[in-house]
Amino acid sequence: MLMNTHEARLEALRQELTNRGLDGFVVPICDEHMSEYVGAYAQRLAWLTGFGGSAGSAIVLADATRDPAAAMFTDGRYTVQVREQVDARYYAYESVPQTSHAQWLADHVREGDRIGYDAWLHTSHWVRTVEVALAEKGASLVALESNPIDAVWTDQPAPSPAVALVHAEEFAGVSSEAKRAHIAEGLSARKIDATVISALDSVAWLLNIRGTDVVHTPVALSYVIAHADGTADLFIAEEKVTPELRQHLGNAVAIHPRKAFTEGLAQLSGKRVALDPDNAVAAIFQALHDAGAHVIEARDPVVLPKAIKNPVEQQGQRDAQERDGAAIARFLHWLSLEGPKGTVTELSASDKLLGFRQMCADLRDTSFNTISGAGPHAALPHYAVSEESDLTLAPNSVYLCDSGGQYPAGTTDITRTVWIGPEAPGAEVKDRFTRVLKGHIALDRVAFPKGTTGSQLDVLARHALWQAGLDYAHGTGHGVGSFLGVHEGPQRIAKSGGGQPGTDQPLLPGMILSNEPGYYKPGAYGIRIENLVLVVPREIAGSENDFLGFETLTFAPIERRLVDTDLLDSGEIAWWNDYHARVLALVGPQLEGAERAWLEAQCAPL
Repeated sequence: MLMNTHEARLEALRQELTNRGLDGFVVPICDEHMSEYVGAYAQRLAWLTGFGGSAGSAIVLADATRDPAAAMFTDGRYTVQVREQVDARYYAYESVPQTSHAQWLADHVREGDRIGYDAWLHTSHWVRTVEVALAEKGASLVALESNPIDAVWTDQPAPSPAVALVHAEEFAGVSSEAKRAHIAEGLSARKIDATVISALDSVAWLLNIRGTDVVHTPVALSYVIAHADGTADLFIAEEKVTPELRQHLGNAVAIHPRKAFTEGLAQLSGKRVALDPDNAVAAIFQALHDAGAHVIEARDPVVLPKAIKNPVEQQGQRDAQERDGAAIARFLHWLSLEGPKGTVTELSASDKLLGFRQMCADLRDTSFNTISGAGPHAALPHYAVSEESDLTLAPNSVYLCDSGGQYPAGTTDITRTVWIGPEAPGAEVKDRFTRVLKGHIALDRVAFPKGTTGSQLDVLARHALWQAGLDYAHGTGHGVGSFLGVHEGPQRIAKSGGGQPGTDQPLLPGMILSNEPGYYKPGAYGIRIENLVLVVPREIAGSENDFLGFETLTFAPIERRLVDTDLLDSGEIAWWNDYHARVLALVGPQLEGAERAWLEAQCAPL
């Protein structure tokens, strides 16, 4: 059978399940490291279903006569996209968190059913939850020796063979030896012998290495076992190891083949081993259990120090943002000229922006797929443009562009919403834009006592919208890495409750977050204004406590044509004028001629 249609692929998977005596299989977007973005070899859900989003999953039952026989699970970000890309004849659409794998299986399995899963792609918590749900129906969850999709995906790409790269201390700020000593000190204090580091960005940060194995995130496929004496074992494919890497890691880091990782876990027999249940897959827990290790569930010890950027990383972020801001300014100038002609499309705009970023010699990658949304597509917060969905930027409409770059000095993420002329925008869109702007300014200017969490600040970004009976469904801010993941925990600014990760994490000096309130009118337009900010100490005269605030990192002009100045108070206008004066001071020297003249006009005081 030719495997050139998603229908044929689904049929082939069902035959493979039947051959293995299975009644169903769960297919996540995931790799062995629980990464947000995964390598081409791990894009099993996209291969099977055609879904191109970054978060989603499917359950396939072997019996195609069941109703439903398969289901696609996505959250509200992908409600439209999943229906465009995944055939409703073969998959029922399910929305999370309204439902879950456990709930769906409990409703659709039969007594005696055997549902397979790949233990290298799920957490142990997921396994326990689904096992309970299936047991109540007399069914069972079965860990498989190999992934059945891999058996029928005949042209599946191999994992990237690219070499691992040394992340120079001039960018990292702290040596790997010092980082490992810090982790070791924490392990020793808790009488823990070792910790297994499976998250790719944690491995990269701890060892000061980077890679090109995963699109948008500069990491190398690998695992680390870090020991309480400061030594470590790195498990990485042999072809990735260079003499430079060996010299960089030194004698205290032993290098092993990646395929020997399970054997390395077996060597921890009788040891007290820390493992993070949120980002370590079930297979690692099972291997340690089989080895006779005593597993202590604890947060990955790299997570917090990675989030608190040292002074070198902080300055690197400022440097990266300054270069990135020039690319954004050039793009916005180009768009002001070409957009009203009615010839620019979402894809051509995205490509043009990439070209401007590539003028920066040190750009390594984009930090995520650019969200280039015209008109009604701007109302989809995580819209992903494709050849099939590509819209022209219509004159007299809203265009939203959320994008970022990966530079050795830092990771950027910026959203600008602009008006495509030539006519003036209407009163409603100006009102909505200005309310989003007021929320952005309120969060940027806030001072807060040490110990404050992101959830306690979230209301500031929403207040002006709430006053008009409006809101937005996504979080207000996420953590950002240092030449690592554009989405990085544990900090977050969002509504509390609902098990939202990071909302209870106190904000600490050195953390970087996004500030990105928005508003979305389905079928019409969307608005988001996003800058990155750094948590810094804030001096307040007469203060009786330690206070913190935000230093703005992102500098690019904000669309002045969409501002209703009657809605801004004097303090907000002063913020606008001060911000744009800094944009002109930092970005202006990088531009010339018409671009510089345009920027000066955009940065003129309100």
